[in-house]
Amino acid sequence: MKYISLNMYRWINIGLSCLCIAFYSCDTGIKLKPDSPETVERDLAQIKEAGKLILLTENTSTSYYLFKGQPIGYDYELVNSFAKSQGLELEVKVIDDLNQMFEMLRSGEGDLIACNLVITEERKQIVQFSNPLGDTRQVLVQRKPRDWRKMSSEALSDSLIRDMCELEGETVHVHQYSSFWSRLYEIQNKEDIRIDIQPAHGQLDSEELIELVVEGEIDYTIADENVAKLNQTYEPSLDVETAISESQEIAWAVRQSSDSLLLAINTWISDKKNKRKLAYTYNKYFNSVKDQKQRVGHQYSSLGGQRISAYDEIIQEESERLDWDWRLLAAMIYNESRFNPQAKSWAGAFGLMQIMPVTGARFGIDSTSSERANIQAGVSFLKYLEKFWAKRVSDPVERRNFVLASYNVGHGHVLDAQKLSAELGLDAERWAGNVETALKFKSHAKYYKMTCVEHGYCRGESAVDYVKNVMNHYQHYVSLTL
Repeated sequence: MKYISLNMYRWINIGLSCLCIAFYSCDTGIKLKPDSPETVERDLAQIKEAGKLILLTENTSTSYYLFKGQPIGYDYELVNSFAKSQGLELEVKVIDDLNQMFEMLRSGEGDLIACNLVITEERKQIVQFSNPLGDTRQVLVQRKPRDWRKMSSEALSDSLIRDMCELEGETVHVHQYSSFWSRLYEIQNKEDIRIDIQPAHGQLDSEELIELVVEGEIDYTIADENVAKLNQTYEPSLDVETAISESQEIAWAVRQSSDSLLLAINTWISDKKNKRKLAYTYNKYFNSVKDQKQRVGHQYSSLGGQRISAYDEIIQEESERLDWDWRLLAAMIYNESRFNPQAKSWAGAFGLMQIMPVTGARFGIDSTSSERANIQAGVSFLKYLEKFWAKRVSDPVERRNFVLASYNVGHGHVLDAQKLSAELGLDAERWAGNVETALKFKSHAKYYKMTCVEHGYCRGESAVDYVKNVMNHYQHYVSLTL
């Protein structure tokens, strides 16, 4: 989601530019210094113990966004594949400011940065880079004249900046701690060209700066060529042909102390099978322009229409009856039906919330009922489950996991798991590592035949995975929607 109106940018940027110039006019690179100590010991062993890899990235059309309720993006897909290869869940944190990413990486709030990050000598002083995933150049992003379609190629080229000396006296907006900022200062100092380098607002990513050029709010920015060319396909009025740097390698970044994580990443990147995946994923996002343009501009894209599904309004209304964040209910519906109202399971569950016939009869609906009625029935059942578990689990955050599992596998089986966890000396009111563990045991005769278990065998593993999947999608929705 874009949290700042482009029309507000001019006024915000004037104030921020004054402040930034006053405080940082001599600083041309990363704010963090090489001797700033890392404040955490968290390498691959500690990450695996926690069971979760934390990715720091941007909400852009190449890195990470939502499409039809599903998180996608070049960086997200690759890092998620790596995480799965290590048996890890992936948590994604969307950070607008690159310098903040480096700070969070070094403090242990993230484990890996992936966002079309260029390897520079300055950055190598504070992080370790993986083997390169590709390369790109920095290019000047500028707007073609209004009548550019009527102009000859030669006349069009003459109207645009094609040489660095032509940037004399021009204003270029870039992020202060980006490689673009450093490169512009390098040009200015080496070539003796006076460029008015203006710091962009931290909440604006590279693609939003490009959009500001399109809208005429700013005249110039700098972007990586692969990103710039992709955005040019969305906006033909852009010109991105003027390179301002040599080719630069793109890679992921980890902490200086994360040697084992770096080794695992490099081994994964070098694997022959993964090289094919790298090529396929790059082609999907950077070369298959028509498909990417449709995804980005789609009404159910967090970059285009800024909606999760066609049923957002109904979900928002009904979530109030549950006192749930509507995005949690949306995540649940995605996992039930992928927002397909015609979905039907082998067991006869139907509709958006995959209502079983007996439950539908209880709440007065069947497979012919409307989408709204289906959601209402599902929410009514969730309210019943909330009431059931309120007497048995005091913490409302923990209770949510019991409710989700019960919706998937039945509250009788989850109640069995709670009793079994108490029998095994686990915490009967804690889900992770406790009741979820006992629920997994219910697929083994040794446990489901115990006297405390009343409802017998069940595939507890699937219910545990269901809870994880819903909560993972919920976190994506929180990161990418209002």
